[in-house]
Amino acid sequence: MNKVPLTLNGAEKLRAELQRLKTVDRPAVIEAIAEARSHGDLSENAEYDAAKERQGFIEGRIKEVEAKLSSAQIIDPKLLDADGRCVFGATVELEDLSTGDTVTYQIVGEDEADLRVGKISVASPISRALIGKYAGDIAAVQAPGGVREYEVLDVKYI
Repeated sequence: MNKVPLTLNGAEKLRAELQRLKTVDRPAVIEAIAEARSHGDLSENAEYDAAKERQGFIEGRIKEVEAKLSSAQIIDPKLLDADGRCVFGATVELEDLSTGDTVTYQIVGEDEADLRVGKISVASPISRALIGKYAGDIAAVQAPGGVREYEVLDVKYI
């Protein structure tokens, strides 16, 4: 089985979600099914059908999260020693050479990626262009609008 990279923070969030699914969501849906059953005829009981569908979703998500955690290679960015190189878990400050804008991204696993908070997937085009670069290097990223160039200003492991 392939190991999936995950930051320490991402693994903690998945564990918290799994805990909530098992201790809050699963019992709530079981209670909803029992309540819907008490209404009688199940063949035309929309509440029962909705609760069973919700139960299927919750059980599927529990299996999915457990599988991700079991195949995860958890990496703590603070413990990385990559000598200033862009690697998984690194936080990278970039300057867009065409606009002069600066942005900061952390390279994370696919499940953790959220551009609104500056977390980009290790599988994204920009991450693939950055991996292995050092501060001062130029990364050419193939974007939908053409090639964009970024200068790596700083690499941190936080």
